[in-house]
Amino acid sequence: MALWRVRHRSVQEAQVIATSTMQRASLPPKAEFLSSLEPLVERNMARHIEQRKLWMPSDLLPASEQMTAEQERELRELPDRVRGIPDAVRVSLALNLLTEEGLPHFHRLIAVYMGSGNAWARWNFLWTAEEDRHGCVLHDYVRDTRLFDMKAFEHLQYHYLEAGFDPEWDNDPYKLLAYTSLQERATQAAHANTGKLASRHEPLIQRILGHIAADEARHFQFYRDAFIGLLKVDPTRAMESAVQVMPRLAMPGHNITGFGDMAEVVYRAGIYGPRDYRRVVAECLDSWGIADLRPDDAAGREAQQKLMEVPARLDKLADLLERCTRSKSFSFDFIYQRGIAFD
Repeated sequence: MALWRVRHRSVQEAQVIATSTMQRASLPPKAEFLSSLEPLVERNMARHIEQRKLWMPSDLLPASEQMTAEQERELRELPDRVRGIPDAVRVSLALNLLTEEGLPHFHRLIAVYMGSGNAWARWNFLWTAEEDRHGCVLHDYVRDTRLFDMKAFEHLQYHYLEAGFDPEWDNDPYKLLAYTSLQERATQAAHANTGKLASRHEPLIQRILGHIAADEARHFQFYRDAFIGLLKVDPTRAMESAVQVMPRLAMPGHNITGFGDMAEVVYRAGIYGPRDYRRVVAECLDSWGIADLRPDDAAGREAQQKLMEVPARLDKLADLLERCTRSKSFSFDFIYQRGIAFD
């Protein structure tokens, strides 16, 4: 009798899985769900435009033949003011800037995955215009302050753009929306933390990075709410896509020459690392309402469970990294091969 019950339960479970698979196979293509969300996209864009205070790089770093005497003086003094910025913070600024200069990669990805002639495309143009200012103002700052060996830095930027950025997302637009939610929030944290450390030596850079971080916060809000909309119309496939992106986020600059060393310096300097990403993940899971979902299929419940387990996995990864950390030195061409040592 007990054996029959086990077999009967196994048959029932198989039937549930088979039914779930057939139901999902009969779902409309993902593009149709994205199309159904266009009214939400339009509303979120309107909210975004209403909330923002549009700024320009020259508002933060004036450049004009009609500059005031005070502005001229501050510009002349900038190179002296930045001399105290530690090299580890300079590395963080370089990585932040290179990531922003990779904008062509991300405009292309959104255009390819979300299509053209629709609300998603209009958001892409708006988002790109706002993001473009980030690279412009940071590039102007590091050039005007003589913060880097600009020729060496420009080679890094060139090779990063030439290398491209083509993540393994299997043409899945849901992965794009999960990625942008996570990445915008992570970028916000990296900029804000870099500005806080740099401001101890030069205050203007914190103001610049503060403006950029505020933009990233609003961009995160857009992508977060878009993904929430996706969870409402196609929850199982949305969670399955997020599961494939979230545990090992492919950082946007991983094709930068020396990216691993640069990221390690930023981590060792206490600016951004695995613990910070863990907080980003926990925030996204909470704001997406993953724990409160009630999937009606086995695949959805499995994806939900896997998502809720990601923070614990990231904690273990961070613990392991901290245990394995040893004394190490770094050097980079763009800061003249000066050594950066960590105990």
